[in-house]
Amino acid sequence: MPGTVLLLAASPLGRGCLVDAAGVLPVLAAVAPAVLSGTDTANVVELADPLEPQAVLTRLRAAAAAPGPLTVYVVGQLQLDRRQHLPHLALARTTPATVRYTALPWHWIREELRLRSASDTALVVDLHADAETWRHLAERPLDCGRTAAVYGRVAPGAGGRRGVAEPSYMKAVATLLRSGHRPPLAQLHEQALARIAESSAGRDLVLAGPGGYAPGPPYRPERPRPQVPDGLGHAAAVRPQVPDGIGYAAAVRPQMPDGIGYAGVSAQVPDGLGHVAVRPQVPDGPGAVDPHADISAAVQAGRHADAEVLAARHEQAAMRAHGAASGEALHWAEVRADLAMFAGDSVRSCRAWLGVAGVRLTAGQAVDAPAVEAAVDRAHHQWTCIKDAARARELGPALAELRLRVPGRRQGALEDVQRQLRQLQAAR
Repeated sequence: MPGTVLLLAASPLGRGCLVDAAGVLPVLAAVAPAVLSGTDTANVVELADPLEPQAVLTRLRAAAAAPGPLTVYVVGQLQLDRRQHLPHLALARTTPATVRYTALPWHWIREELRLRSASDTALVVDLHADAETWRHLAERPLDCGRTAAVYGRVAPGAGGRRGVAEPSYMKAVATLLRSGHRPPLAQLHEQALARIAESSAGRDLVLAGPGGYAPGPPYRPERPRPQVPDGLGHAAAVRPQVPDGIGYAAAVRPQMPDGIGYAGVSAQVPDGLGHVAVRPQVPDGPGAVDPHADISAAVQAGRHADAEVLAARHEQAAMRAHGAASGEALHWAEVRADLAMFAGDSVRSCRAWLGVAGVRLTAGQAVDAPAVEAAVDRAHHQWTCIKDAARARELGPALAELRLRVPGRRQGALEDVQRQLRQLQAAR
């Protein structure tokens, strides 16, 4: 089965640029697609200095939906938004004042990959961070989720008179791959770190294995790196192909991206600043079966009712064991909302996402927490897909009320609901 590779290099234009991200793309592009992917054949998508976070999200979602192994190479710089202090990948138009609206929230990457399998999904990253972001990451490790093997580093931005830095880690990776052979990623990672050990001088924050990193001693080649455990992620291809139509009505689509990060599965919400992706535990030991694999197989076979029954059973078990507002129960509620979408039941999906948002808010999660915003955005998108006007009128007021509390990241969300609801009422 062919693999998929996404090459993403992004940094702001002008004085805010810390790293020459796009400068590494010619070196990566010189590597054969199959070597970049580690498969016999591969499709490569290249994004150089993209302008809009929604455009990046669309490409990322398409790559995540593709069957087969996925490798995402990311080069760029991280900045914090001033409102929630969440890390974002800065894009070409990003400035310190506009991070929230012009940069790509890092949790979007995490959440778009959350329905894939950890065994066939990898992130290779070379990131730089400004002083504020660097201090933040020193206390709160970059959360890449548990459904991807992550290798790379986060380097402090030089800034000032030292000029723009080079993505030396990614250049080392590309140079090694130009030999025509891709070793296991853990080995490739060690070799790349060894090549830049002198220039990095032990100051980089190293990412290796699932999730993120733990700040620790300077890199030493002989230190073993943690391996990716099996069975931590969803089975691959539980995602629909969503070309175009990702947002809302055409008039507001550029301002209203669907999928502002799926709600992460979290057991705790520290300080209302977002979620730590904590997946429900999958039984270990011989013969253990990840229930997501069975659900994925049912969806791929078109047995949507069977998939729904399985997910509902696990949701009920999670509610009995941990409560309706627990991370485990909310996870399965979100899975069921996704399954309704895959089955083409926009009414059920919309209602499910409204329910998830309501539970999160009742549990005390902030109105601008990523998981809350994501649930409302998904409900909004599914509402616009409802064909039955009567059912749309039924759910519209609840969505409008929710939008008053959770306006989301883009202007025009509440107005869009109110306008369409007026049109539906007038058409009765």
